[in-house]
Amino acid sequence: MTAGLVLAAGAGRRYGGPKALVRRDGALLVERAVATARAGGLSPVYVVVGAAADRVRSDADLGDAVLVDNPDWATGMGSSLRAGLAALTATDAPAAAVLLVDMPGVTPAAVERVTAGAGPRTLAMGGYDDRRGHPVVLGREHWAGVARTATGDAGARAYLRAHAADVTVVPCGDVADDTDLDTPDDGDTPSPGAERLDRGPALE
Repeated sequence: MTAGLVLAAGAGRRYGGPKALVRRDGALLVERAVATARAGGLSPVYVVVGAAADRVRSDADLGDAVLVDNPDWATGMGSSLRAGLAALTATDAPAAAVLLVDMPGVTPAAVERVTAGAGPRTLAMGGYDDRRGHPVVLGREHWAGVARTATGDAGARAYLRAHAADVTVVPCGDVADDTDLDTPDDGDTPSPGAERLDRGPALE
């Protein structure tokens, strides 16, 4: 079964606090992302935390999701992707679907579409009109290569571009929204006491 990898380590400096702790429609964004992963059929679900990791652990109801600490979260999202993939190597998951905590419009239906038939060689992304976005599915055979090229804030971008001919783009615009919450004008405010630190940009 395809694993879920939620990247939730950023500190959301432009937003005003860690987006994982932003409450939207009655739930924290990290809770919503984990629920989306589960409802989309992903198992196990791993969550990479960094900024405000202690508060995510104490405040968020994540059930049996596995939390992975990224001590290097401030260096950019690449380090969170590396940490998550490294943790997943201990599982027998043939592929991982990457979700970003600040994209609450990504739905279980989108997850199901992009992960359909996923295996160790899969590279797939959600498609939104002329854009490529999340979920991003990385087959296990690609994890080492992604980890080698995931630096700074680039995430899997370099690897996906280098293997563009192998990437399947699955239309998701009719069932999901790829808007990311970049500032408080895009959504609700962080829960009280959230640190004002840094953020991680989109994977692709």
